[in-house]
Amino acid sequence: MSNLQTRTITAIILGVVTLLITFFGGTWFTLLAIAIGAAVFHEWVSLTAARQTPLSRIFGWSWFALIAASLLWGGGALASIGALFFGAAIMAVLTWKSGKAWPTSGLLYAGLPSISLSLLRGDEPFGFTAIVFLFAVVWGTDIAAYFTGRAIGGPKLAPRFSPNKTWSGAIGGAVAGVAAGTLVVSLLAEPVTFLAPLLAFVLSVIAQMGDLAESWVKRIFGAKDSGRLLPGHGGFMDRVDGLVAAAVLMYLIGAIFAQPDVPSAIFFSI
Repeated sequence: MSNLQTRTITAIILGVVTLLITFFGGTWFTLLAIAIGAAVFHEWVSLTAARQTPLSRIFGWSWFALIAASLLWGGGALASIGALFFGAAIMAVLTWKSGKAWPTSGLLYAGLPSISLSLLRGDEPFGFTAIVFLFAVVWGTDIAAYFTGRAIGGPKLAPRFSPNKTWSGAIGGAVAGVAAGTLVVSLLAEPVTFLAPLLAFVLSVIAQMGDLAESWVKRIFGAKDSGRLLPGHGGFMDRVDGLVAAAVLMYLIGAIFAQPDVPSAIFFSI
């Protein structure tokens, strides 16, 4: 079986399972959001092992468990986000001399998307729409960027950070992300206005920036993949780098223009 076939089968299985859990929502989706954050944190700690210490590992995992408990017990946006940044501040003080900002960055990189995804889904009518919209934009961007870049090639997007990504792939990914997000809104929410494609475009761009940022981190630490958890895909972080960035931005937009505890209410207006 070729790597592309393995990659495709793995993606389909994960996609179906993820959508089913998204549909059921509630505690199941919160557990999924926590699992995504835990997998990201595990690979971040392994990738940045040269900058980690026993203290940073123990404190990081302990504090991530605290955030997970807050989400499962319905602590709300203020409690969860406040606890995360309080823990990050403590970790920064404890580990700066040995690890610089890497241990602290890992806690935020894993904790913020877990909180964002959990709060976006919530128990509200538009929670399902919000997450499916987010997935559609990120997955559409990722798939189209991969195949468009391979088919067309051309000038490199950011060779300093990721030598394989091209401008053609980035543009193709953005077009597909906007189309996929707009389709979801047209099927699951109100009639589409210009805000839905605009939001999809912004999320597509930030997802690609998240991908480049993760590639930059891997290059700093001399790694090709972030791990080996997913057959055909490499590491888990390699597959959710775009989702991590887009989920946090979408939560921020929803928190600002709707409510911090009900960010999916933004779909009443787009």
